[in-house]
Amino acid sequence: MSTQPAAPGAAPLSSAPPAKLSTALPTELARPIATTLAAFEASRAAGADEDVHMVAAVVDCVVSALSAPGALVADPFAGFGTTLARAAALGRRTFGVELLPERVELVRRLVPSAQVIEGDARELLRLARTATPTVDAGSVDLILTSPPYMTANNHPADPLTAYEHDTGDYARYLAELGLVAAQCARLVRPGGFVVWNVADILHHGHTTHLIVDCGKVLDRHFTRVGVTEIAWNVYPHDLVADALLVFQRQ
Repeated sequence: MSTQPAAPGAAPLSSAPPAKLSTALPTELARPIATTLAAFEASRAAGADEDVHMVAAVVDCVVSALSAPGALVADPFAGFGTTLARAAALGRRTFGVELLPERVELVRRLVPSAQVIEGDARELLRLARTATPTVDAGSVDLILTSPPYMTANNHPADPLTAYEHDTGDYARYLAELGLVAAQCARLVRPGGFVVWNVADILHHGHTTHLIVDCGKVLDRHFTRVGVTEIAWNVYPHDLVADALLVFQRQ
């Protein structure tokens, strides 16, 4: 089975019929997902930044629970390609956007079947239209991503510029994540799922509650299904809580 989106005019991209809206998390996500720091470090992509913590086993759990083989899985913050690699390994088609060209090249080498485009996630819909073949609005079955993190205090670097510009502002950061969420709502099919992996961060004595704040961002665009805890034996870096925000498009 091809791992690429279908060409314009071909059969619909979504391999499954529109799903009924879920009223509860599926069994696989209804309890905390346990992971360990050692297992993560052993599987982390070579050259990955120390604050990258997307866990392959967690991706496997989400992709298996919320999509069928042949489904289209997208990641607007593709990073080092964990979501795309694991989705492809599980027989899903993949599409991703990544801002940094060196990471785009890495993902293309890691996942030759993946369609990954260099660009800014805040332009997700435009970039999807430039894909070959085009990734149309309403064609994605599952969006699984982990946006770049920011703390509410002492964080001048702007996450949405790959931390390369000191223009960071937490309120604007959340507003611009809202722009990405709005475009995710256009891209995902009715009944499809959007899952964001986010964490609370303790920084300079202050805890930034990204889980709650990003949940509010997604609440404006989707129906909330639930929150799944990622239970680490030891949290990476300065994280104090880690979770999957699970939402569905009406």
